[in-house]
Amino acid sequence: MFRFRYYQEDIISKATDTINRYGFVYLAMEVRTGKTLTSLGICKEVGAKSVLFLTKKKAISSIQSDYDMYAPGYDITVINYESMHKAPQTKWDVIVLDEAHGLGAFPKPSKRAKGVFTLIKKTGAKVILLSGTPTPESYSQMFHQVYGMPRNPYSEFKNFYRFADRYVIIKERNLGHHRVKDYSGATKGAMDLMKPYMISFSQKQAGFEVDTQENVLRVKMCDSTYDLIHRLKRDLVIEGSEEVILADTAVKLMSKVHQMCSGTVKFESGKSMVLDYSKAEFIKDRFKGKKIGIFYKFKEELNALKHIFDDKLCTELDEFNGSNKNIALQIVSGREGISLREADALVYYNIDFSATSYWQSRDRMTTKDRLKNDIYWVFAEKGIETKIYKTVSGKKDYTLSHFKKDFL
Repeated sequence: MFRFRYYQEDIISKATDTINRYGFVYLAMEVRTGKTLTSLGICKEVGAKSVLFLTKKKAISSIQSDYDMYAPGYDITVINYESMHKAPQTKWDVIVLDEAHGLGAFPKPSKRAKGVFTLIKKTGAKVILLSGTPTPESYSQMFHQVYGMPRNPYSEFKNFYRFADRYVIIKERNLGHHRVKDYSGATKGAMDLMKPYMISFSQKQAGFEVDTQENVLRVKMCDSTYDLIHRLKRDLVIEGSEEVILADTAVKLMSKVHQMCSGTVKFESGKSMVLDYSKAEFIKDRFKGKKIGIFYKFKEELNALKHIFDDKLCTELDEFNGSNKNIALQIVSGREGISLREADALVYYNIDFSATSYWQSRDRMTTKDRLKNDIYWVFAEKGIETKIYKTVSGKKDYTLSHFKKDFL
């Protein structure tokens, strides 16, 4: 018989009071503290008959498994955000917004945030927001996560700009040949307004802390790869017999160098190819006999892994859990809402510019009973990845200004 952990029972009780009072509650629970099951318990306590659970595509099977195990007695539809417009026309009692920080774009709301806003307005449903990192980069990210709730603490403001007039320290920064306003400086006062609606809970409070061991491994790429990078930085264009590598802006140069350091490139035509299999070959040899989860950045990196690993690689979580195959996941789509507890180690083929990607993806192996994670970063010798790693591990995104300072 299923039973909640003692702290989950306490959170369910508090959250039920909050959602009944305000129409929504925000569970800021760290990874592996059980926020999915906690949210399902809240739905039962408020007497829901029909629940819509919005999440990422990769997380759907895991959430459905939790629901089946719990068997709460209400109907549930679990669907990814991109397909929310396909959700059956049902009068939802509760809508659960998984990884809610993904709604936090500003100063204008994202398409996803607008879709959620419309859904809430149309159904009048109670709402549960879930995230281990509600504002991973800026307090300004909170506004559009909750602006669709009729009784949210920012409802007096017509839009983000009016909210910013009071709660954001607005700065200006150079972007190429013009200056733009930077709205990322929301003050702590903006978050203080959310306190009545939020319940925070950490791994430490749950009785465990994870020991994450990070290891940087360096690979010598083919001489031809270094030659191409050097030529591109010098000439900003490489013309082949059929394709062109163009880096006529600093942004494009940064992107192309990032790709080529891991052995792939996207051409000006839009086509792409693998230039160098050194990283994929290194990973296969270094982790022979282990069951690993591999994070990649660019699609051609997946093609390189498929070529080297052949039938020992999959891209679906169910297949990974039920076989001795390794799994390859794109960093952004795989960084949230899934568990790689079956993996012996996490291996990064490349690294993302986002600090959010760094902090969230590295926790994919954590469970209540597994408190030590081994993570390996595979970087090219003399490559851009080391510089990116130093920046994002310091909780900052790697930006064009970093690239110019490091390489130009």
